[in-house]
Amino acid sequence: MARIYNFSAGPAVLPEEVLKEAAAEMLDYEGCGMSVMEMSHRSKVYDKIIKEAEADLRELMNIPEHYKVLFLQGGASLIFASVPMNLMKHKKAGYIITGQWAKKAYQEAKIYGEAIELASSADQTFSYIPDCSDLEISDDLDYVYICENNTIYGTKYHTLPNTKGKILVADVSSCFLSEPVDVTKYGMLYAGVQKNVGPAGVQIVIIREDLISDEVLPCTPTMMKFKTHADNDSLYNTPPCYGIYICGKVFRWLKAMGGLEEMKRRNEEKAKVLYDFLDESKLFRGTVRKEDRSLMNVPFVTGNAELDGLFVAEAKKAGFENLKGHRTVGGMRASIYNAMPKEGVEALVAFMRKFEEENK
Repeated sequence: MARIYNFSAGPAVLPEEVLKEAAAEMLDYEGCGMSVMEMSHRSKVYDKIIKEAEADLRELMNIPEHYKVLFLQGGASLIFASVPMNLMKHKKAGYIITGQWAKKAYQEAKIYGEAIELASSADQTFSYIPDCSDLEISDDLDYVYICENNTIYGTKYHTLPNTKGKILVADVSSCFLSEPVDVTKYGMLYAGVQKNVGPAGVQIVIIREDLISDEVLPCTPTMMKFKTHADNDSLYNTPPCYGIYICGKVFRWLKAMGGLEEMKRRNEEKAKVLYDFLDESKLFRGTVRKEDRSLMNVPFVTGNAELDGLFVAEAKKAGFENLKGHRTVGGMRASIYNAMPKEGVEALVAFMRKFEEENK
């Protein structure tokens, strides 16, 4: 059976080269006689895998030495609690609400201290990024939190908030490694890898070393202390070994493709194909303010729920999977992560043109 075009928001499409390489190594990884799924995380073979993965990620992102890279488990949603537990020293933090995941992180933070809504785009169904150039930030805020790319609503911060010297914490799950990033602008950034990097179950945390300490909220479990994992090179307990191994392969694939500058160029080129069509279409329209559009997640609608449903069903028959919009917003959404080839987007647009002609 031929592979379909998978537009899932996550778990999402991975590079075919990576999948083929992993398949070839499934029974015997580099002559060791076993799969990575079977080997001890304390073995020399696996130690090499995780260390090379970190080194490649550091090279890709130009991560400074005074930032720690942690490979953790539990998904990004677990970090919603880990952030206040580890960083809310004065029990006060600011949150910018631009979608469901920022809202969930904000609600989680309320359990542990005072979470302040600094700005929100809820008034227009999260279809834009609010102006964050002059936020009301009090001196006693521990950090400012954002979800940088909003998977459900298809928005992206193209200018980071002015935090007025406060630590910036960012959930970058759905834009991770899609373009170059200046890590030094963040105190901490993190990603659930299942959108753009690897299989579900791994989260990557990149955090400035001075933010890692034993001074955490008293309720913080050992496994949710960043120091626990930083002190043990992400090997305090059994990590999600196979997921990290796949991430490492994706890092090498990204380097072979030309790095993050090249990925940004490719992603802009791909996204332009779809956005240009949406802007000219008489049937379909994008739902996001143009200047805030994501390169990774593109939501769109026809304006008719029945027609939306017909489109999703017909698209599936034609080999375009997972185009149904998130259950909270409806419509359609095409997630066009790094591993989605340009020809997949072009094929989708050709199908959309055909659908539009047939449903005038």
